[in-house]
Amino acid sequence: MIKEIRYKNFKALRDTTLPLGRFTLIVGANGTGKTTALRALELAKEPKNNIWNDVISISELKNERIEVSLLIRTTFGEEIIEWHLGNENNFVKDRKRKIILDDGESDRKEREQTSLRKQFLQNFKMFSFDADKIAEPVLVKPDIELEENGRGLVGVLDQLRDSEPEKFEELNRELSGWFYEFDRIVFETPKDGVKSFLLRTTFEKNKIKAKDLSDGTRLALAYLTLAYLPNPPKIVAFEEPEKGIHPRLLRNIQEAMDRLAYPENFGEKREPIQVIATTHSPYLLDLYKDRREEIVIADKDEKGVHFARLSEMPHIEEILQEQDAPLGDVWFSGVLGGVPVQP
Repeated sequence: MIKEIRYKNFKALRDTTLPLGRFTLIVGANGTGKTTALRALELAKEPKNNIWNDVISISELKNERIEVSLLIRTTFGEEIIEWHLGNENNFVKDRKRKIILDDGESDRKEREQTSLRKQFLQNFKMFSFDADKIAEPVLVKPDIELEENGRGLVGVLDQLRDSEPEKFEELNRELSGWFYEFDRIVFETPKDGVKSFLLRTTFEKNKIKAKDLSDGTRLALAYLTLAYLPNPPKIVAFEEPEKGIHPRLLRNIQEAMDRLAYPENFGEKREPIQVIATTHSPYLLDLYKDRREEIVIADKDEKGVHFARLSEMPHIEEILQEQDAPLGDVWFSGVLGGVPVQP
């Protein structure tokens, strides 16, 4: 897994390090680099030569030569990606990508690890779900995947039903625990090769089309489905999982993310998935009051953006005891940082 990422001159991330674990919840104000930090992993999947719009504004270059870099430390080594930017003709010079392994073994081992790393980063996916996209019918095809906005959910569910029927039934049982008014997912074929999903009501057995479900129900179903996939992406990031979700359902969303990150706690046999989430929700933050090592505060001052684990902040125990309030309220007050600063 990724242990940390160091950013240098990457948009607002001038020189800062983001610590990561199996699960990491990043909380902070708008403009504190939460999304930027995760988008960097997308660029690490496919480093490009022309990255002006991705990492830095041309107006910031002036007449300087600037080094932009990502240093990704993982459990099996490091990867450094560097770009040297100059303002001559607005292009990038001397892009470098370097792999450093912890074991120092043979070239063959290095090639194997490099291949593993490539697969590892290629399996990163960042989700920002859109309720309308989740409800869209799709053309059924082999190995369909859930898109970043949630489109393709019906294809993924249909595939799960056919390939892993036991998992699909588990998902249906969990669905009725989240929403007592529904007892299972069903499908229809509105036209050749196209499928859409419906939810069947528990008591009257009516079938409600996906487009007629509430936004929150559709969004929750996307999280629930990911948690029950036999082979989810190796690293997943969620932008504001509280978006469109009732605060009472946030504990269910937390459990879905935990099922990905800590499968052994749910009787799952697969490898853990590294999960990163960003949030503005004090309600979601409250759920991690006893898991402070998984919370990262994103803050910004005159020196730029910086990240810090809540568990490693100076005097954190004294601060929390003195405040004597839910963790979300303590953060909202501003005492921990990571909130908008009034001029």
